[in-house]
Amino acid sequence: MNLLSLLDLTYLNELALGMSKLSMFPLFDTAHYVVSTMALKEQPGAVDVARRSPFACWFSAMLHCFGGAVLSGLMLAQPSVAPLSNTGSVLLASVVWYLVFYCPADFVYRCSAFLPMRLVLSGMKEVSRTWKVLGGVTQARKQYSDALLVMIAVGWARGAGGGLISNFEQLVRGVWKPETNELLKMSYPTKVTLVGAVLFTLQQSHRLPVKEHHLIFAYTVFLVVNKVWMMLTGSTSSPLAPLEGALYRIFFALQPEEPSCVTRVCPPVIKPGTLAHLSGKNSDSSIASHNGAAACDAHKGTNPAVGTGGKRPAKSSRTETRKDK
Repeated sequence: MNLLSLLDLTYLNELALGMSKLSMFPLFDTAHYVVSTMALKEQPGAVDVARRSPFACWFSAMLHCFGGAVLSGLMLAQPSVAPLSNTGSVLLASVVWYLVFYCPADFVYRCSAFLPMRLVLSGMKEVSRTWKVLGGVTQARKQYSDALLVMIAVGWARGAGGGLISNFEQLVRGVWKPETNELLKMSYPTKVTLVGAVLFTLQQSHRLPVKEHHLIFAYTVFLVVNKVWMMLTGSTSSPLAPLEGALYRIFFALQPEEPSCVTRVCPPVIKPGTLAHLSGKNSDSSIASHNGAAACDAHKGTNPAVGTGGKRPAKSSRTETRKDK
C-alpha cells in the first residue's frame, strides 16, 4: 500500500513537472484567441460594429486577446504597445479574429461553438490563464521583490486584464456602460484569477510552503475542472460563492439603522379653522401631514397624549382664573 502511494506521488510529481514546462505558443495561445474572439462576437452589437468598422472590431479583439499584457505593462510603467511587438502572436490573433467574424457561412464560429470543441478550447484557455498569472507575478517580483500588493495586482491584471478593461474596450465599439464595471460586480474569471494571484505571490515570496510546479498543477486542475463543470451544468454562479457570502456577512455586513426624525423632515400641520382648512384645498395632503406630524411627535415622546399616559393635558391657569371669576 505504501509502495502504491509512493508510485502515485512520483507520477503526480512527474506530471506536475511536465505541465510546468508546457509551451503556450501556438496551441494554447490559439485557444485563448479563439475563445476571447468568440466572447467578443457574442456581445450585443459586436456583429454590427464588424460590418460598419472592421478596424474598430479588430482593435476590440486585440484588447480581448492582449488586454492582460497591456494592463500589466501600464501598471509597471512599461510601453502599452509592448505586447504588440510579438509579430507572430499578433498575426495569429488577427487570423483568428478574421476567421471567427468573416469566415464564409460562419463556419469557424459554428465549429468552435460546438459544445465538445468549446469545452476543449475553454479548458486550454484556463491552462494559459495559469501561466499569465504566474508571469505577471514574476514580472512584478523582478522590480518589486518585497511588494506583495504590487505582485498581486500585476498578476491579477495579467490574468484577467480583458475583463478589467472591458469599459475601455466597449468605448472602442461606441458603447458606454459604467454600471458594468468589473470591480462593481466581479465575474468568476476575475475572482478566480485574484485568488491565483494571491497564491502565486505567497509562493514566490516563500510564504507558502509549496513548490512552484505543484501549485501550477493544482491551480490549473482547479480552473479546468470548474470551468468544464460550469459549462456542462449551465451554471453562472461561482463555486466560491458560499465562502464569499460567509466572509461578507462576517466582515462587511452593516447593521440596520433605526429610523429617526433627525434624518426625515416632519411635514407641517394644517390646523382646523385656518384658511387652508376652510377652503377645502389639499385636504388629503393636510390629513397626511397631520398624521406624519403626529407620528414624529410620538417617536420623539412629545405628543401630549403619549407624554401624559393617554390623559389629556390639564387646562391652562388662565382658563381656571376665568372660571373663578
